[in-house]
Amino acid sequence: MWDVSAGFPRAAISAIVGPNGSGKSTLLKAALGLVPVESGQVMLLGAPLREARRRVAYVPQREDVDWDFPVTVREVVEMGRYPLRGWVRRLRAEDREAVDEALERVGMAALAGRQIGRLSGGQRQRAFIGRALAQQPELLLLDEPFAGIDARTEEAILEVLSGVRDAGGSVILVHHDLTTVRRIADWALLMNVRTVAEGAPDAALTQEALDRAYGAGAGDAIVGASWAG
Repeated sequence: MWDVSAGFPRAAISAIVGPNGSGKSTLLKAALGLVPVESGQVMLLGAPLREARRRVAYVPQREDVDWDFPVTVREVVEMGRYPLRGWVRRLRAEDREAVDEALERVGMAALAGRQIGRLSGGQRQRAFIGRALAQQPELLLLDEPFAGIDARTEEAILEVLSGVRDAGGSVILVHHDLTTVRRIADWALLMNVRTVAEGAPDAALTQEALDRAYGAGAGDAIVGASWAG
């Protein structure tokens, strides 16, 4: 990934799209300091990462998680409070209330005592989104949050993300389904190693821009279709 320059609006759902290997996930990880950056500058919520870190929550791809780790759904969601309290401090009443609220919002309150390895793919994703919500972030970053889940769970998660946006929070997600992006995103970054286009989905995801990102002639095939990447 190189020569990527983009800005994302606040209080909006923004999507990062592009072909497989285009650097979408790497862009998120670079913004969070999880991979080294050779040059350039990252600003989150108008501040450097070291100043904004506690105001930002991240939901990684599911394959990046150790599902055999012996923790319950509630314990996973409680981890969202650790950036605010530290790993060795006991959670306060307000933390427990935030965890309860997050579990309710993602529909996992009834499964709070279940070990995460015993959950379905959609339930696991809800649990980790719950962890992010428990942090009460101003900016929520998600890497392929809809991969491997059923349509019902996808709609439930979309409702949660819309609630974050409507409450004044900002959401940036990596996604490959252009139909969904056009339907739910307020802003889109189309990239393939470098920035190809950005803006409102209808303006950024034109046939010409898609051809440049996916290859000449590809725009006709992928408008309104779903691509892995």
